[in-house]
Amino acid sequence: MVRLAGRSRAQSRGGRLFYWLMKRVLVGPLLHLLFRPWVRGIENVPTAGGAILASNHLAVIDSFVLPLVLDREIVFIGKSEYFTGTGIKGRLKAGFFRGVGTIPVDRSGGKASEAALHTGLLRLEAGGLFGIYPEGTRSPDGRLYRGKTGVARLALESGVPVIPIAMIGTDVAQPIGRTIPRPVRIGVVVGEPLDFSRYKGMENDRFILRSVTDEIMYSLMSLSGQEYVDVYAATQKARIATGHPAAKLPAQDTGAAAPGGRPVPDVHVPVPPEDDAAPSVG
Repeated sequence: MVRLAGRSRAQSRGGRLFYWLMKRVLVGPLLHLLFRPWVRGIENVPTAGGAILASNHLAVIDSFVLPLVLDREIVFIGKSEYFTGTGIKGRLKAGFFRGVGTIPVDRSGGKASEAALHTGLLRLEAGGLFGIYPEGTRSPDGRLYRGKTGVARLALESGVPVIPIAMIGTDVAQPIGRTIPRPVRIGVVVGEPLDFSRYKGMENDRFILRSVTDEIMYSLMSLSGQEYVDVYAATQKARIATGHPAAKLPAQDTGAAAPGGRPVPDVHVPVPPEDDAAPSVG
């Protein structure tokens, strides 16, 4: 047991070293040059202690851009396919995601998904930042989709605040199907922390979990200016793949126009600072 614990600590130290090496030396400077990320509300991210960073999900590069503007290390959940590739390319990709601390999740649900969330819970209890995409997968068309309740369960079980994050323009830089992103400016808008301590001990109530999730998604809608569609993104992707008529319907014809049936907020998509040469944060 001691030997295994020592090995685990060594792997953890190695992972942190690799994370900061990638951010500060190998990859981060290039990403700063390509995307010149601008950020608002960074003061809402706590300087210490556990917190869930819940973000909309527009492109693969979301998980690479957000760490650029943070002074703290963040760990994400990533689909298990990132870790199961074959050949040299597959092994390199798997090694990279493991090195930066990505937690693989089986999106088929059940016990596999529960295991990934449990790992995230351990990180939060240790005082770390944990990133999660409540939609469960990338938006197929730039709209914001119904959130899955795993983020709510994690928030209630951990007791930590949820920090809503809106990624802006990553889908322009890297539309679905594009491997190499375009060098366009990308934004990150950080909302005020959401406190769900009033629901402590109610993490097994599905109605509470849905209410908390909808509150998080409403905050993301308000920050990002995205149109909301009250179906799961995975369902919409399946509709698109099969040519289902509902895939082309506007939000008001596919469900609530705002999470939880709330009134639609008067919002717009945030734009970069007027001074386009403003220095990025990170």
